[in-house]
Amino acid sequence: MPVFYGTEVVSRLMLGTAQYPSPAILAQAFRRSGAGIATVSVRRETGEDRAGQDFWDLVAGLGVKILPNTAGCYSVREAVTTAQMARELFDTPWIKLEVIGEGDSLQPNPFELVDAARILVKDGFQVFPYCTEDLVLCDKLVEVGCEVLMPWGAPIGTGLGLNNVYGLRALRARFPDIPLVVDAGLGLPSQAAHAMELGYDAVLLNTAVAKAGDPAAMAEGFARAVEAGALAYTADPMAPRDMAAPSTPVLGKAFL
Repeated sequence: MPVFYGTEVVSRLMLGTAQYPSPAILAQAFRRSGAGIATVSVRRETGEDRAGQDFWDLVAGLGVKILPNTAGCYSVREAVTTAQMARELFDTPWIKLEVIGEGDSLQPNPFELVDAARILVKDGFQVFPYCTEDLVLCDKLVEVGCEVLMPWGAPIGTGLGLNNVYGLRALRARFPDIPLVVDAGLGLPSQAAHAMELGYDAVLLNTAVAKAGDPAAMAEGFARAVEAGALAYTADPMAPRDMAAPSTPVLGKAFL
């Protein structure tokens, strides 16, 4: 199982908590998925008048590790302030750091992301940066103290899967000892399995489960796919080849 900042989690599947049809369905999805981490937007919570407390009680009752995020932040200042609020609300040094740079694709701003990560690491946070698969950017994030990288598969909420398999494979090769999580863009369990077959440690998704006709069933489907992909990677799969090769040997075959 993956280890993040010294903490081993019980599953390679991480789920978001937004957009579900009801709190009951959210809870069912987590139960059937066996997900080990739930991401929560700080914007869903507030310290005033216990607003959002019912949602927090529900998430706390899931019995999983909480990973607050800075979703919707577009600047270093906004992201850092949101992270500090999250630490107070959820009593954890973990933070999924999002600093968006482009509104249509929700692509991270690489410059602001590195600056925010540097500030938060110095402040004692354990940062999970939502980033692209850019090797230079990821080098900088590791240099400032990030011990996990979370490259996107595709833009958030698109369900397009792994848009740049070459880039994700290169990132795995470049950082063999850094936990890598494909975050965003997955729409089908087969895409999650593909990410694990590349050697990734976990996947994080939300929309593909929350917006499915049966979120709980889809969550279970993703859980099974993630484990299948991880097993395939560790089993050292065969390399593809151009020419056909018979699975039944011809040695000893009678010539008539």
